[in-house]
Amino acid sequence: MSFRLLCSITSLCTLFSAPALLNAQDDRPLSHVIELLDQDQAVFGIISSDRSLTNARSLSRSGLDFIIIDMEHGAFSPETLRVFLLGMTDKQQIVAAGHPQMAVTPIVRVPQNGAEMMTSIVKQTLDMGAFGVMFPMVDDREQALSAVTSMRYPRPLASNVREPIGRRGRSPSIASWLWGIGGGEYFEKADTWPLASDGNLLAVIQIESPRGVQNIEEIITTPGVGVIFVGPSDLATQMGYGDNPGAPEVEEAIQTVLASCLRYDVPCAITTGAGSVEERLEQGFRMVTVGGDGGITAGTARALELGQNAVGR
Repeated sequence: MSFRLLCSITSLCTLFSAPALLNAQDDRPLSHVIELLDQDQAVFGIISSDRSLTNARSLSRSGLDFIIIDMEHGAFSPETLRVFLLGMTDKQQIVAAGHPQMAVTPIVRVPQNGAEMMTSIVKQTLDMGAFGVMFPMVDDREQALSAVTSMRYPRPLASNVREPIGRRGRSPSIASWLWGIGGGEYFEKADTWPLASDGNLLAVIQIESPRGVQNIEEIITTPGVGVIFVGPSDLATQMGYGDNPGAPEVEEAIQTVLASCLRYDVPCAITTGAGSVEERLEQGFRMVTVGGDGGITAGTARALELGQNAVGR
Protein backbone atom coordinates (compact mmCIF):
# COMPACT_ATOMS: atom_id res chain seq x y z
CA MET A 1 0.00 0.00 0.00
CA SER A 2 1.41 3.41 -0.94
CA PHE A 3 2.07 6.08 1.67
CA ARG A 4 -0.41 8.42 -0.11
CA LEU A 5 -3.13 5.78 0.06
CA LEU A 6 -2.33 5.03 3.67
CA CYS A 7 -2.71 8.71 4.50
CA SER A 8 -6.00 8.91 2.70
CA ILE A 9 -7.59 6.23 4.82
CA THR A 10 -6.00 6.74 8.24
CA SER A 11 -5.36 9.59 10.63
CA LEU A 12 -1.61 9.14 10.05
CA CYS A 13 -1.79 11.70 7.26
CA THR A 14 -2.35 14.42 9.84
CA LEU A 15 0.57 13.26 11.92
CA PHE A 16 3.08 12.93 9.07
CA SER A 17 2.04 16.10 7.27
CA ALA A 18 2.22 18.21 10.45
CA PRO A 19 5.93 19.15 10.18
CA ALA A 20 5.47 20.56 6.68
CA LEU A 21 2.41 22.45 7.87
CA LEU A 22 4.26 23.92 10.84
CA ASN A 23 7.33 24.85 8.82
CA ALA A 24 5.21 26.87 6.42
CA GLN A 25 3.81 29.14 9.11
CA ASP A 26 4.65 32.70 10.12
CA ASP A 27 7.44 33.75 12.45
CA ARG A 28 5.29 34.72 15.42
CA PRO A 29 6.95 34.32 18.83
CA LEU A 30 7.06 30.86 20.34
CA SER A 31 6.08 32.47 23.65
CA HIS A 32 2.37 33.27 23.66
CA VAL A 33 2.70 35.62 26.61
CA ILE A 34 5.50 37.61 24.94
CA GLU A 35 3.39 37.87 21.78
CA LEU A 36 0.57 39.44 23.80
CA LEU A 37 2.81 41.73 25.88
CA ASP A 38 4.51 42.91 22.69
CA GLN A 39 1.05 43.95 21.49
CA ASP A 40 0.46 45.88 24.75
CA GLN A 41 -2.21 43.40 25.84
CA ALA A 42 -2.84 42.21 29.38
CA VAL A 43 -2.09 38.58 30.20
CA PHE A 44 -3.63 36.22 32.76
CA GLY A 45 -2.24 33.22 34.60
CA ILE A 46 -1.88 31.32 37.85
CA ILE A 47 0.91 30.31 40.21
CA SER A 48 1.00 26.57 40.86
CA SER A 49 3.38 24.01 42.35
CA ASP A 50 1.20 21.04 41.31
CA ARG A 51 3.32 19.25 38.73
CA SER A 52 1.01 16.32 38.10
CA LEU A 53 0.32 15.26 34.52
CA THR A 54 -3.38 15.78 35.15
CA ASN A 55 -2.72 19.40 36.08
CA ALA A 56 -0.43 19.84 33.08
CA ARG A 57 -3.10 18.62 30.67
CA SER A 58 -5.78 20.70 32.33
CA LEU A 59 -3.74 23.90 32.28
CA SER A 60 -2.69 23.44 28.65
CA ARG A 61 -6.34 23.97 27.63
CA SER A 62 -7.35 26.33 30.43
CA GLY A 63 -7.70 29.56 28.45
CA LEU A 64 -4.96 31.14 30.57
CA ASP A 65 -2.02 32.89 28.93
CA PHE A 66 0.68 31.66 31.30
CA ILE A 67 1.42 29.52 34.32
CA ILE A 68 4.11 30.30 36.87
CA ILE A 69 5.42 26.93 38.02
CA ASP A 70 6.43 27.53 41.60
CA MET A 71 9.74 25.94 42.50
CA GLU A 72 10.43 28.57 45.16
CA HIS A 73 7.93 27.26 47.71
CA GLY A 74 7.33 24.01 45.85
CA ALA A 75 10.09 21.43 45.43
CA PHE A 76 12.93 22.27 43.06
CA SER A 77 13.09 19.30 40.70
CA PRO A 78 14.23 19.63 37.08
CA GLU A 79 13.11 16.07 36.40
CA THR A 80 9.48 16.63 37.44
CA LEU A 81 9.58 19.98 35.62
CA ARG A 82 10.63 18.24 32.41
CA VAL A 83 7.77 15.75 32.66
CA PHE A 84 5.28 18.52 33.50
CA LEU A 85 6.32 20.63 30.52
CA LEU A 86 6.00 17.65 28.20
CA GLY A 87 2.53 17.09 29.68
CA MET A 88 1.62 20.68 28.79
CA THR A 89 2.62 20.12 25.16
CA ASP A 90 -0.76 19.72 23.48
CA LYS A 91 0.03 18.26 20.05
CA GLN A 92 -3.58 18.44 18.91
CA GLN A 93 -3.69 22.17 19.62
CA ILE A 94 -0.32 22.76 17.98
CA VAL A 95 -1.33 20.95 14.78
CA ALA A 96 -4.67 22.77 14.69
CA ALA A 97 -2.92 26.14 15.10
CA GLY A 98 -0.26 25.26 12.52
CA HIS A 99 2.45 26.72 14.75
CA PRO A 100 4.55 25.24 17.60
CA GLN A 101 3.57 28.02 20.02
CA MET A 102 2.09 26.57 23.24
CA ALA A 103 -1.29 28.07 24.14
CA VAL A 104 -0.20 28.56 27.77
CA THR A 105 3.33 29.83 28.36
CA PRO A 106 5.21 28.07 31.19
CA ILE A 107 7.37 30.30 33.41
CA VAL A 108 9.27 28.94 36.42
CA ARG A 109 9.79 30.68 39.75
CA VAL A 110 13.17 29.55 41.04
CA PRO A 111 14.03 29.13 44.73
CA GLN A 112 16.93 31.52 45.23
CA ASN A 113 16.52 35.17 46.20
CA GLY A 114 18.24 37.91 44.23
CA ALA A 115 21.29 37.98 46.49
CA GLU A 116 21.78 34.22 46.05
CA MET A 117 22.03 34.09 42.27
CA MET A 118 22.94 30.54 41.31
CA THR A 119 23.28 30.29 37.56
CA SER A 120 23.16 26.50 37.74
CA ILE A 121 19.52 26.56 38.84
CA VAL A 122 18.53 28.99 36.08
CA LYS A 123 20.47 26.95 33.51
CA GLN A 124 18.74 23.70 34.46
CA THR A 125 15.33 25.37 34.51
CA LEU A 126 15.75 26.75 31.01
CA ASP A 127 17.36 23.56 29.71
CA MET A 128 14.15 21.72 30.64
CA GLY A 129 12.26 24.05 28.24
CA ALA A 130 10.80 26.86 30.35
CA PHE A 131 9.95 30.10 28.53
CA GLY A 132 10.85 32.37 31.41
CA VAL A 133 12.25 32.59 34.91
CA MET A 134 10.78 34.45 37.86
CA PHE A 135 13.38 35.68 40.37
CA PRO A 136 12.17 36.31 43.95
CA MET A 137 13.35 39.14 46.20
CA VAL A 138 15.48 41.18 43.81
CA ASP A 139 16.74 44.30 45.59
CA ASP A 140 19.07 46.19 43.26
CA ARG A 141 20.51 46.55 39.75
CA GLU A 142 23.38 44.15 40.36
CA GLN A 143 20.97 41.37 41.28
CA ALA A 144 18.70 42.16 38.31
CA LEU A 145 21.69 42.09 35.98
CA SER A 146 22.80 38.74 37.40
CA ALA A 147 19.31 37.38 36.72
CA VAL A 148 19.39 38.48 33.09
CA THR A 149 22.93 37.24 32.38
CA SER A 150 22.15 33.84 33.91
CA MET A 151 19.36 33.45 31.32
CA ARG A 152 21.30 34.56 28.25
CA TYR A 153 23.67 32.64 26.03
CA PRO A 154 26.75 34.64 25.05
CA ARG A 155 25.69 36.13 21.74
CA PRO A 156 27.74 35.99 18.51
CA LEU A 157 30.21 38.76 17.76
CA ALA A 158 27.96 40.04 14.98
CA SER A 159 24.97 40.44 17.30
CA ASN A 160 23.77 43.96 18.10
CA VAL A 161 22.53 42.82 21.52
CA ARG A 162 25.65 41.21 22.98
CA GLU A 163 25.40 43.18 26.22
CA PRO A 164 24.87 42.22 28.93
CA ILE A 165 27.11 39.22 28.22
CA GLY A 166 25.29 35.97 28.91
CA ARG A 167 26.59 33.23 31.21
CA ARG A 168 24.31 30.34 30.27
CA GLY A 169 26.04 27.14 29.18
CA ARG A 170 24.89 25.68 25.87
CA SER A 171 23.07 22.34 25.82
CA PRO A 172 19.71 22.92 24.13
CA SER A 173 18.63 19.38 23.27
CA ILE A 174 15.74 19.01 25.75
CA ALA A 175 14.53 22.60 25.43
CA SER A 176 14.65 22.61 21.62
CA TRP A 177 12.71 19.33 21.56
CA LEU A 178 9.98 20.84 23.72
CA TRP A 179 9.94 24.09 21.73
CA GLY A 180 9.62 22.10 18.49
CA ILE A 181 12.67 23.59 16.76
CA GLY A 182 16.27 22.63 16.04
CA GLY A 183 19.15 23.29 18.40
CA GLY A 184 20.61 26.07 16.27
CA GLU A 185 17.26 27.81 15.96
CA TYR A 186 16.75 27.46 19.70
CA PHE A 187 20.05 29.25 20.30
CA GLU A 188 18.77 32.15 18.18
CA LYS A 189 15.29 32.33 19.71
CA ALA A 190 16.21 31.65 23.36
CA ASP A 191 17.06 35.22 24.35
CA THR A 192 15.47 37.70 26.72
CA TRP A 193 12.66 39.94 25.51
CA PRO A 194 12.46 42.89 24.90
CA LEU A 195 16.25 43.27 24.87
CA ALA A 196 16.12 40.96 21.86
CA SER A 197 13.00 41.92 19.92
CA ASP A 198 12.63 38.34 18.68
CA GLY A 199 13.50 36.76 22.04
CA ASN A 200 11.24 34.17 23.64
CA LEU A 201 12.52 34.18 27.23
CA LEU A 202 10.96 36.38 29.89
CA ALA A 203 12.99 37.59 32.88
CA VAL A 204 10.40 38.27 35.60
CA ILE A 205 11.85 40.26 38.50
CA GLN A 206 9.99 40.19 41.82
CA ILE A 207 9.97 43.27 44.05
CA GLU A 208 9.26 42.07 47.58
CA SER A 209 11.20 44.35 49.93
CA PRO A 210 11.51 48.05 50.84
CA ARG A 211 14.98 48.02 49.29
CA GLY A 212 13.59 46.70 46.03
CA VAL A 213 10.98 49.46 46.02
CA GLN A 214 13.63 52.06 46.79
CA ASN A 215 15.81 50.83 43.92
CA ILE A 216 13.01 50.23 41.42
CA GLU A 217 14.34 52.77 38.90
CA GLU A 218 17.75 51.08 38.61
CA ILE A 219 16.18 47.62 38.54
CA ILE A 220 13.61 48.46 35.90
CA THR A 221 16.20 50.03 33.58
CA THR A 222 18.49 46.99 33.69
CA PRO A 223 18.79 45.69 30.10
CA GLY A 224 16.94 42.41 29.64
CA VAL A 225 14.36 42.83 32.40
CA GLY A 226 11.02 41.86 30.88
CA VAL A 227 8.44 42.13 33.68
CA ILE A 228 8.38 43.54 37.20
CA PHE A 229 6.23 41.41 39.53
CA VAL A 230 5.15 42.91 42.86
CA GLY A 231 4.82 40.34 45.65
CA PRO A 232 2.32 41.93 48.08
CA SER A 233 2.53 39.29 50.83
CA ASP A 234 6.31 39.23 51.12
CA LEU A 235 6.47 42.99 50.68
CA ALA A 236 4.06 43.44 53.60
CA THR A 237 6.10 41.06 55.74
CA GLN A 238 9.38 42.75 54.87
CA MET A 239 7.85 46.15 55.70
CA GLY A 240 6.77 44.89 59.12
CA TYR A 241 3.05 44.55 58.48
CA GLY A 242 2.93 40.78 58.81
CA ASP A 243 0.10 39.11 56.96
CA ASN A 244 -1.53 42.39 55.94
CA PRO A 245 -0.75 43.20 52.31
CA GLY A 246 -3.71 45.58 52.33
CA ALA A 247 -2.01 48.03 54.70
CA PRO A 248 -2.00 51.58 53.22
CA GLU A 249 1.78 51.77 53.44
CA VAL A 250 2.12 48.54 51.48
CA GLU A 251 -0.28 49.77 48.83
CA GLU A 252 1.72 53.00 48.57
CA ALA A 253 4.85 50.93 47.90
CA ILE A 254 2.99 48.88 45.27
CA GLN A 255 1.88 52.05 43.53
CA THR A 256 5.46 53.38 43.57
CA VAL A 257 6.60 50.29 41.66
CA LEU A 258 3.67 50.49 39.25
CA ALA A 259 4.34 54.18 38.53
CA SER A 260 7.92 53.37 37.51
CA CYS A 261 6.73 50.53 35.28
CA LEU A 262 4.27 52.82 33.54
CA ARG A 263 6.90 55.53 33.14
CA TYR A 264 9.38 53.13 31.51
CA ASP A 265 6.74 51.08 29.66
CA VAL A 266 7.70 47.84 31.38
CA PRO A 267 4.85 45.38 32.10
CA CYS A 268 3.98 45.26 35.79
CA ALA A 269 2.54 42.12 37.38
CA ILE A 270 0.70 41.34 40.61
CA THR A 271 -1.47 38.68 42.24
CA THR A 272 -5.22 39.28 42.03
CA GLY A 273 -8.58 37.60 42.52
CA ALA A 274 -12.18 38.15 41.47
CA GLY A 275 -12.45 41.09 43.88
CA SER A 276 -9.36 42.94 42.67
CA VAL A 277 -8.52 41.96 39.10
CA GLU A 278 -10.55 44.71 37.41
CA GLU A 279 -9.13 47.43 39.65
CA ARG A 280 -5.55 46.27 39.13
CA LEU A 281 -6.01 46.24 35.36
CA GLU A 282 -7.51 49.74 35.46
CA GLN A 283 -4.49 50.90 37.46
CA GLY A 284 -2.20 49.72 34.66
CA PHE A 285 -1.03 46.23 35.67
CA ARG A 286 -0.58 44.15 32.52
CA MET A 287 0.25 40.72 33.93
CA VAL A 288 -1.98 39.30 36.66
CA THR A 289 -2.36 35.96 38.37
CA VAL A 290 -5.93 34.91 39.10
CA GLY A 291 -5.44 31.71 41.07
CA GLY A 292 -3.12 29.18 42.65
CA ASP A 293 -2.67 25.50 43.35
CA GLY A 294 -6.39 24.76 43.23
CA GLY A 295 -6.15 24.91 39.45
CA ILE A 296 -9.09 26.35 37.54
CA THR A 297 -11.48 26.70 40.46
CA ALA A 298 -14.74 28.60 40.28
CA GLY A 299 -12.99 31.62 41.80
CA THR A 300 -10.15 31.44 39.30
CA ALA A 301 -12.57 31.10 36.39
CA ARG A 302 -14.57 34.08 37.64
CA ALA A 303 -11.45 36.24 38.06
CA LEU A 304 -10.25 35.26 34.59
CA GLU A 305 -13.63 36.11 33.08
CA LEU A 306 -13.77 39.49 34.83
CA GLY A 307 -10.22 40.32 33.80
CA GLN A 308 -10.64 39.35 30.17
CA ASN A 309 -13.91 41.27 29.94
CA ALA A 310 -12.23 44.32 31.46
CA VAL A 311 -9.64 44.41 28.67
CA GLY A 312 -12.01 43.38 25.90
CA ARG A 313 -10.70 39.88 25.24
